Amino acid sequence: MTMFGQDSSAVDIVQHDIGPNGPGTLTAVEAAELGLQPAAKPRSMLRRGWEVFAENKLALASIGLLAFIFLFCFVGPLIYHTNQLNTNLADTLCRPGAAHLLGCDELGYDQLGRLMVGGQVSLEVGLAAAFVSCLIGTLYGATAGFIGGGVDAFMMRIVDAGLSIPFIMVIIILSVIFHPSPVIMIFIIASFYWLGVARLVRGETLTLRTREYVQAVRVIGGGGSRAVIRHIVPNAIGTIIVQATFAVADSILILSGLGFLGLGIQPPSTDWGSMLSNGLTYLQGSNYWWLIYPPGIAIILTCIAFNFIGDALRDAFETRLQRR
Repeated sequence: MTMFGQDSSAVDIVQHDIGPNGPGTLTAVEAAELGLQPAAKPRSMLRRGWEVFAENKLALASIGLLAFIFLFCFVGPLIYHTNQLNTNLADTLCRPGAAHLLGCDELGYDQLGRLMVGGQVSLEVGLAAAFVSCLIGTLYGATAGFIGGGVDAFMMRIVDAGLSIPFIMVIIILSVIFHPSPVIMIFIIASFYWLGVARLVRGETLTLRTREYVQAVRVIGGGGSRAVIRHIVPNAIGTIIVQATFAVADSILILSGLGFLGLGIQPPSTDWGSMLSNGLTYLQGSNYWWLIYPPGIAIILTCIAFNFIGDALRDAFETRLQRR
């Protein structure tokens, strides 16, 4: 007999107060008879983050593209052997063919091999500059936000003063003063990029320092450095990783811009920006497309790929999206 049209099994569930295993407990057989299913195991945070990341198809395609670019730049020279140390004037500006798949530049360097070597420098400088800037900016911003008060105000005024300076002009001046080797370019780029990272991490720290686990460190007598390194920085790692991906793309663009102005890596080494600058010399009056399009396309695709991955990581680390 049903009540108000309810199914009899639903009434049995309501009236089932005492079972063989105690009050309100159902055996597996009784649960199966009533059509009840066991609760699903909760998904881990890593899995939820991956599901959000995987929804961005452009980010997944960007991972594949970056994998190809890294293999092309670092494994390619082991397969496609070229001489990138000595000039070969006999092959100056030769067109693409069987001997040189992408032709040669104005000094006789094989353009495809040059693209690989330039990619190595661009990627290494971009990754290293992003790492150094994020490391300095993270420690500086976390320290300022954790201490607070007058120290925080003073440290952030230094950041504001640095951000107010036209950094492109300063970077150009530093590139002229110092010999632009890859190591020097890393620290020149990082010398200004860390300012934005510091401001971002400081804002995250202002929120994290009020959490219970940070207050517990203070109560038990833990030092400020322990709270920053062991608790605040690990819990801000999502913001830091996202900013690091954008930093790689920005560092590659800055290096390419300096190379385009002739202030980048000096021969016999090269980077994509320097290759693009050399190619533009022969743009008018001659159709030397292999000097311009390959490095330009490489710069665009690499920077776009890092930005797409950064966008997807930002969504994956967003708590609101992980709780859907």
